[in-house]
Amino acid sequence: MFRDPDGHELEIYWESQWYEAPPELRPSLKNQAQAYPALGVCVRRLDHVNFLAAEVEPSTAFVRDVLGGHPTEQIRLDDGTIGARWLTFTNKSYDLVYTRDWTGANGCLHHIAFATDTREDILRAADIFLDNDVFIETGPHKHAIQQTFFLYLYEPGGNRIELCNPCARLILAPDWRTVTWTEAERAKGQAWGLKTIESFHTHGTPPVDVPAP
Repeated sequence: MFRDPDGHELEIYWESQWYEAPPELRPSLKNQAQAYPALGVCVRRLDHVNFLAAEVEPSTAFVRDVLGGHPTEQIRLDDGTIGARWLTFTNKSYDLVYTRDWTGANGCLHHIAFATDTREDILRAADIFLDNDVFIETGPHKHAIQQTFFLYLYEPGGNRIELCNPCARLILAPDWRTVTWTEAERAKGQAWGLKTIESFHTHGTPPVDVPAP
């Protein structure tokens, strides 16, 4: 157990216990973890974690140089600093993200993301959340960075949750060059023009007091 330079608590483990589905969820195809549960949104797996950080570069340099994560995309602001960086430990396009916290706080969570099988699952999820009075922060829409189809909501404890469909983007080139986005390019919004909302840069958990403008 240890902390990154921004104060997020991380843990490295060695052994995993393989999941065994209960009898009612045992799959006919033994090369999948369980049968389709057909309950609620039916997320497939944990996809990634996004941390807020007062400064992005120290923590992402630590993840890259000490833990072996590879940066796949990033945002470089006009002053030359990194506003956000996406890193992968696998062939997925990203597993861990650090985003600059406009409040200047340390050690906050931006969101946890769960992947669905299809984009249509996310559209259905939006209706399920609407029917159950779950606050939808933004989406459904498509990110420009990583091209992930997304929907953001808050769970009852106030943590931001993303449902995402990454469209099976894989990083297979061992010499992948980090894609860098400029501040002007990001000001255009998401892939289809939806503007990035301000709470994306200020709402994290645990919450911090934001000074009045």
